Amino acid sequence: MNPETRNLVAAISLSMAVLIGYQLLFVEPKKDIAQKENIVKESDDSANIPIPQNFDNGIVASDNTEPKSSNKPVPRISMISKEVSGSISLKGARIDDITLTQYKETLEPESELIKLLLKSNGDSPYFIEFGWSSPDGIKVPNGKSLWKSSSNILSPDKNITLKWDNGENITFYQDISVDDSFMITVNQRVENNSNNSVTLYPYGLIRRAGEPKTIDFFVLHEGPLGVFDGTLSEKSYGDLTEAGKKGINIKPNETGGWIGLTDKYWLTALLPDQNEKYNFTYRKLNSNGGQYQTDFLGKAVTIPSNSKGEFLSRTFAGAKRLALFDDYEERFNIKHFDLAIDFGWFYFLTKPFFYALSWANDYLGNFGLAILAITVIVKLLFFPLANKSYKSMAKMRILTPQIQKLRERVGDDRQKLNQEMMNLYKKEKVNPAAGCLPILVQIPVFFALYKVLFVSIEMRQTPFFGWIEDLSVQDPTSIFNLFGLLPYSTSILPDFLNIGIWPLLMGVTMFLQQRLNPTPPDPIQAKIFAWMPVAFTFLLATFPAGLVIYWTWNNLLSICQQWVIMNKMNKESK
Repeated sequence: MNPETRNLVAAISLSMAVLIGYQLLFVEPKKDIAQKENIVKESDDSANIPIPQNFDNGIVASDNTEPKSSNKPVPRISMISKEVSGSISLKGARIDDITLTQYKETLEPESELIKLLLKSNGDSPYFIEFGWSSPDGIKVPNGKSLWKSSSNILSPDKNITLKWDNGENITFYQDISVDDSFMITVNQRVENNSNNSVTLYPYGLIRRAGEPKTIDFFVLHEGPLGVFDGTLSEKSYGDLTEAGKKGINIKPNETGGWIGLTDKYWLTALLPDQNEKYNFTYRKLNSNGGQYQTDFLGKAVTIPSNSKGEFLSRTFAGAKRLALFDDYEERFNIKHFDLAIDFGWFYFLTKPFFYALSWANDYLGNFGLAILAITVIVKLLFFPLANKSYKSMAKMRILTPQIQKLRERVGDDRQKLNQEMMNLYKKEKVNPAAGCLPILVQIPVFFALYKVLFVSIEMRQTPFFGWIEDLSVQDPTSIFNLFGLLPYSTSILPDFLNIGIWPLLMGVTMFLQQRLNPTPPDPIQAKIFAWMPVAFTFLLATFPAGLVIYWTWNNLLSICQQWVIMNKMNKESK
């Protein structure tokens, strides 16, 4: 076996070993643990809120928590919009109860709606808070403060004003409004009727108790993130643990920016006035169990005696829809808000790909059909390049008998064989590397579509036809129970062994396409390539069904194109 072949065998073997080993040792155990255990999260009573204080080295926060609350009734303001229902706690003025009314946990009819923010006096608090920090000891509202409201309902048609008096002739207000989607605007006002000037620092924070269950897949970021100086910043929950009490402090040079926490499909974000500079911080509070927090601290607002001051902030809590992000980015001048969706390194390709799919879906009424249509368009765009490549492959196939005769004539003399083959290619004007071009072109398209299907909420729980009820997850059928004909579940098997109908079709089309290609001159290479459809069938069994449908359809189009070209070339060679 020559060195090139040996390296190829080693690379493929290692890749398969890593794939199978990762599934068995990491993915499956995590799935079992998630099914068997409940995540224990530390709750935090509203007594000790980490209110930022301003120091030269950035923002710091208290690290104290109280025991779990006794679930005493807390006065609340109901919040209702087109896509959100929930409430705001008047104790602490916390936005801590948001349910997304258009999204369910599963496809089951009885499935619960997605609960994004969780009450601060519950077992797993997840909330948003805005307030003021005072370096001079001025009494400011905190988590214990009980606010009064102008109304008991907040809706897109009805704003509310919260009021709190510190007993020292300083009154704090929060004017709160909500739109039809997921954006909440909070205008903080202060009336200083005391005899002294006061200096306050506005802040906002998002706090989440305990580390949430994540997909833990390298192509997707889940956790703290933000955009500062126009650049995306992503941190893991582990990064915050390692940073300790000081957290990770960021002082951008430019105005604006935003910070938050992201899950695969859901986002909470703080969006302060984009015309000012801020200190942003990622931090973990309490080392035992802990709570994760992202926050910002604004510049000092000085309010003279008998004067007023104010500060405007926005917060997003909802589904990560691209069109919505683009609209907010334009309306409120929020830099790169669309980067909350993890489109990855191929952002320049992935985002247009998503909009192309959305456009096709608007016309066809089905994202699966949209994938098929966009695949045809992509094939047409690259038709000249693919044609040139397939012609080269057809010539290579015609030359296969001559190459075999060369092998028989020169024997084991590899150097002479390579020289003779290169002379033959030159004589027949064949480029053996040209056959790789269709695959090279397909890789970025494949990855872009993969990211779109994997991270876009628009694909979540979107059906195709037949048994595919969700294009964003793997084919639910399995060869090991004859695709549902046998009455037992295959959920105990690793995902890559649950080979569904679409992965099998993909493997078959890949095998047929390979049969049209010229046989590699090296017999070892030929055997390796012969097993590639099998390896890819296992690999793509775990991929989103929409991606496997794309790959299968693309193979079929390539087979038709290649078959027509090869037939034409064979006739011309006779």
